[in-house]
Amino acid sequence: MLVAGDVVTDVVARHRGPLAPGTDTAAAIRLVPGGAGANVACWAAHQGCPEVRLLGRVGADTAAWHERELTASGVRPRLVVDPDAPTGAVVCLVDEAAAAERTFLTDSGASLRLEPGDWSDRLLDGVARLHLSGYLLFSGAGRAFVAVAVAAARARGVPVSLDPASAGFLAVLGVDRFLALAEGVDVLLPSRDEACLLTGLPDPADAAAKLSRQFALVVAKLGRDGALVARSGTVCARVRARPAVPVDTTGAGDAFTGAFLTALLTGAGAETAAADGCRAGAVAVTHVGGRPPRCSS
Repeated sequence: MLVAGDVVTDVVARHRGPLAPGTDTAAAIRLVPGGAGANVACWAAHQGCPEVRLLGRVGADTAAWHERELTASGVRPRLVVDPDAPTGAVVCLVDEAAAAERTFLTDSGASLRLEPGDWSDRLLDGVARLHLSGYLLFSGAGRAFVAVAVAAARARGVPVSLDPASAGFLAVLGVDRFLALAEGVDVLLPSRDEACLLTGLPDPADAAAKLSRQFALVVAKLGRDGALVARSGTVCARVRARPAVPVDTTGAGDAFTGAFLTALLTGAGAETAAADGCRAGAVAVTHVGGRPPRCSS
């Protein structure tokens, strides 16, 4: 599997209850590697995908650290070092009093500067699936990159999956524009909010069904409500979430995506793959950060 997308540094601040404006709010703060694309790659490797490659852009400030972290997670990174921009950074505000729901403050930095010149068709050698982080669509350079990568994948018969990534950024980009840019994608993996935004429908099942008229397979990630699998305008499976006590929900959707795509690559059906995704998401929320847990040596 080849993943193309964002590699960022996450500052996870876990607090309880509303922030206190103008003064201090007690929090537990950790610095961890993150980024939706990088997280998906790490979870795919964690789930046993035989080989996972990641293409992304970082700044010189933390390039070596991110490469070490990705390699330690079983991913083969190809990180382009941006000469002008620092590595992207995200402040993840996690409210422990609200089921560990997270709010992001995002400085995309180098992550959205991936461009067509960073692509080589040789990246697809031996690849059975290309996965794209939707964050790439939120910059001009990234959109141009996606067009080149999708065209190359289609020419080789490599299927392409896409995670819309951010309802907030998606609203700014525009629904019609996103759907046009996503042409050629066979698997779409939106969250509940993203699916509803992309269709204008309030019910995620109706939204997933509508999206599956454009995309061959749609898997809507619903958090504690599990997932929906839709094909040809119909929801064909509803998969239950696994129970978990959340500590930090950052990266739970990325965990789902990595596990889901790995299961597809190993021959599982979409419903079974979605169940694997729900299991990975349940594990992801029980620890801090968006990457899978690593055994201590």
